Amino acid sequence: MFQFEGNLNLSQRMTHELGKAIVRGEYKEVGGLPTEAELCDEFGISRSAMREAVKMLSAKGLITSRPRQGIRVLPEDQWNIFDSDVLKWILESNPSLDLLKEFLQMRMAIEPEAASLAASNAHPEDIDAIKKAIDRMVAAKNGLDDPLQSDIAFHISILYASRNRFFIQLREFVQTALNVSIRHTNQLKGITVGDIEDHSAVYYAIKEGDPVKAKSAVNHMIEEAQGLIESALKAGQE
Repeated sequence: MFQFEGNLNLSQRMTHELGKAIVRGEYKEVGGLPTEAELCDEFGISRSAMREAVKMLSAKGLITSRPRQGIRVLPEDQWNIFDSDVLKWILESNPSLDLLKEFLQMRMAIEPEAASLAASNAHPEDIDAIKKAIDRMVAAKNGLDDPLQSDIAFHISILYASRNRFFIQLREFVQTALNVSIRHTNQLKGITVGDIEDHSAVYYAIKEGDPVKAKSAVNHMIEEAQGLIESALKAGQE
């Protein structure tokens, strides 16, 4: 049933495989998971390794495990989608346009303000990091870098440039979702590399120390992506 991923210890592998199975709907709220002992027998791992996997899945909000009640799958609205693993599993299994729409709404609440703060707070090394991300995007357009990763690097560099510790802590969440979101919006636009002119407008506004201009430039980019998703949703309903 499962194919374990490499570079993880046994408990982490079980956490990933069971987590993905739960998100895919292979285990339901009604019925739940087999007992720890049954899972140990099925996958041939120790009780301690399985117990650790169950703890990790519980911490991610996917399951609850109690004596005499067994392991139950929790409702989806209790899953911790700020956990990068949970979000990745959801996006890999069913990256619905509705979910991407909600993510863009989240970005709209975060990134324009982060850019505004970056224009006021960024250190010279932060400005350099944003410029390097732009340079990577240019290189990607010429086939010399990865289009997706260079685009993601740009957005993450702005979170760092904001010098706001709360925004910086969102980097893994944003990065995980951008891996899917950017691919979808670029596909809808019929491009492979993000609009360098739009990204550069954000960079120059931050470099010039103009918070209003920086915020407006990011707003423009996200609003365009929202429009693409909304159009795709409407087309799917017709």
